[in-house]
Amino acid sequence: MKYIAHINVMPHKELLDPQGKAVNNSLHNLGLSQIQDVRIGKHITLNIEAGTKEAAAQLAEDACKKLLANQVMEAFEVSVIEG
Repeated sequence: MKYIAHINVMPHKELLDPQGKAVNNSLHNLGLSQIQDVRIGKHITLNIEAGTKEAAAQLAEDACKKLLANQVMEAFEVSVIEG
């Protein structure tokens, strides 16, 4: 079966996010001072061929651990849907 894995990778909350800080400052300069604590991450979509949804989720998690996320600095979340 075909599945689509949606992966969100974000910096750990304990770490500084210079890109998020720069965007936050720019939003404030544009008059959007109500927006606080911007964090910038990445969204990755994988098309996966697997026997089950659980197998597809495991493949996506393996991809994150081996390549897509730096686990020292980033956390990731995986969700899988039929595709």
